[in-house]
Amino acid sequence: MNVKDCIVGIDLGTTNSEVAAFVDGQPQVLGPDPSKMLASCVGISPTGEMLIGDAARNQHLIYPDRTIRSVKRKMGSDEVFTLDGKTFSPPEISALILRELVQWAQEALQCPVQKAVITVPAYFSDAQRQATREAGELAGLEVVRILNEPTAASLAYGCNDPSQRTVMVYDLGGGTFDVSIVSIEGDVTEVLASHGNNQLGGDDFDQLLLDRLLETFQKEHHIDLKDRQPSVYSRLRWAAEEAKKRLSSETHVRIREEALVSEKGKPLHLDIEIGRSDFEEMIRALVDSTLESVFQALDDAGKRADELDVILLVGGSTRMPLIRDMLEERVGATVRQDVHPDLCVALGAGLLASRLQGHDVDRVLVDISPYSFGPSYLGVQAGRQYRHCYHPIIKRNTPLPITRTDRYFTAGPYQKRVEIEIFQGEDPDALKNLLVGKFNVEGLTPVAEENEVLCRMSLDLDGILKVEAVEKRTGLSKHITINDAIKTKSPEEMARARARLEQLYPAHAGEDAAEYDTIEAQFEESKESPTPLDPQLTARIREAESLLDRSRALLDGMHDDDKEEIIDLHERIQEAIVAQEQETLCSAINELKELLFFIEGK
Repeated sequence: MNVKDCIVGIDLGTTNSEVAAFVDGQPQVLGPDPSKMLASCVGISPTGEMLIGDAARNQHLIYPDRTIRSVKRKMGSDEVFTLDGKTFSPPEISALILRELVQWAQEALQCPVQKAVITVPAYFSDAQRQATREAGELAGLEVVRILNEPTAASLAYGCNDPSQRTVMVYDLGGGTFDVSIVSIEGDVTEVLASHGNNQLGGDDFDQLLLDRLLETFQKEHHIDLKDRQPSVYSRLRWAAEEAKKRLSSETHVRIREEALVSEKGKPLHLDIEIGRSDFEEMIRALVDSTLESVFQALDDAGKRADELDVILLVGGSTRMPLIRDMLEERVGATVRQDVHPDLCVALGAGLLASRLQGHDVDRVLVDISPYSFGPSYLGVQAGRQYRHCYHPIIKRNTPLPITRTDRYFTAGPYQKRVEIEIFQGEDPDALKNLLVGKFNVEGLTPVAEENEVLCRMSLDLDGILKVEAVEKRTGLSKHITINDAIKTKSPEEMARARARLEQLYPAHAGEDAAEYDTIEAQFEESKESPTPLDPQLTARIREAESLLDRSRALLDGMHDDDKEEIIDLHERIQEAIVAQEQETLCSAINELKELLFFIEGK
C-alpha cells in the first residue's frame, strides 16, 4: 500500500482528543500514553516553549493565563485567544492539537500521515464544521471526511446488523452534549435527528463542584478565593475535576488542598469529603435537562422511546452512574457502554478510515466483562426484608479494566462482623446467581447507628476480580482475589452451582420438614432427664428456649433460605444444650437474635 493512502481517524474532543488507524487487522487507538488520550490543551511556557497535551494541562495549574482549554466550544466563532502576546483563532489552536496527534500516529505506524477522517458533533453548524476542516488543513492534513460523532460511535459498537435497527447515541463529553437518533440498515447508517447543547458537559459539572469547594472555604475562613490569584482557582478546578472522575467509581472522595492562601502568616487549607449522592444532587438539574434533548430528538425523528433497540453511551461523562440509571428509568431501552466511552468515537473514525483505505473491517473488538458481579445484602424484596438481595457493582458488557465501588450498611446496631458473599449474575435474588467467593470482615466498630462499609471491585483484562470491603470510619479492610472470574464456567462448575441451588431451593420440601421434626423430637427427649447445670448456663438455656418458641411460630411464613438458616441455628442450639457448651450456645443465640431481627422487620 502506498504510504500516501494511509488514513487515520481523529476525535477532536473538548477535553481529550484521540487518533486511530488500521493496525494488526483492526482499528486501534494510537499513542505513547497508556490512556491513548491527548489532553486538548495548548499553552506557552514562561520560557516561550509551546506546550501541547498533558504538559499544557499541568501548566494550567500554575499559569492558567498562558493556557487554552476547551477550544472546541469556540469553533466556528470569531473569538481569538492571546498567548504570550500572540493571537490565535480556534482553528489554529485545534490545528496544534491535530499536529500532535498526527505525530503520535506517524511514530506508531512508521509512515507519513497526510489524510484523516475527523469527527464532529451531529448538531455542529456549517460554520463549526468548516472551522474543523480548516483546522485539519492548517495541520497539513487532507480531511477526506467530516464524520458525525454518533455515526462513528455506532460503527464502533458494531450495530450494523442485517436487520434495520433504531439506535440512540447519547454523547456527553467534556464540553458538549449531543443526542442522535440513528437508523442502521445493513451498511447504511443514517442520522434521523439530533439535538443537544454545545455548552453542556463535564466542564459544567466540574464548575458546580468547584463552586461547592469555594463556598466551603469561604464559610470556614471568610475568604473568597475567586478574588485571589488565578493559580489558586486553577488548583481547585483541577481538584474538582479529579474528584468528579473518582466519584464515578467511588462512593466518597476526600479533597484536601493545603496552603491555598496565607492569612497573617498562617497557611489555610481546604479539607472536605464529598459523597457521590451529594455530587449527584449538585448536577441533577443539568443531567435532567438532557432528557429534553432526548425526547426532542425522538420527536423530530418520528420515533417513540419503545421503538429504540438500544442506547449507546459515548463520552467520558457517561461514566457517571446517574446517567445510566436515568436513561434506564426514563427512556427504558437497553443501555450499552461496552466500548470505552472516551475512545469509541475515535475507534469509529478509525474504522471508517480503514474502510476508505480498502480494508474489510466489520467492527471494533474490545474486551468487556460478559458477566455482572456484586455482593448480596439485606434489602427489601417482594415487600419484605430479605437477606440475599443483589445489585451488581460491575455490570456485564462493561469495558475492561474496570474499578467500581458501592456503599452498604451493617444490618443491626453494634455489629462487629460482616460476611461478604460475591455473586456473578443478573437475578435480583443473589441465591439464584453463582457464588464466586466470600470472606469475613471482623473487628468493625460497634456503633449504635448503621456502620458504612464500602465494597470496591476491580476486574482486569486477565479476568482477575479483586474485592475489598472497607469500614469507612476506620479504614479497616479485608479483601480477596478471585482468579478467572470471567472465564466460562465448566460443565462441572455449572453442575455444582445447580446442586447448590437445589440445596437452597429443595424440590422435596416435605423431606426437610420430616428431618426437622426428628431433630425437634430428639431435643425434647433430651430435656426429660436434665443434668444439673451451672446457673449461668441455665439462664442461657431459658433464653434459647424462648427464642426457639418465637422462631418456630414464624417458620411457615419464612422464605426458604431464611427457614434453612433458622433450622440450622435450631440444630446448633439444641446440640449445644445437650453438650452443655455455653460458648457455642451464646454464639448461636446471638445469631438467632440477629436473624429474627431481620425477619420480624424490627
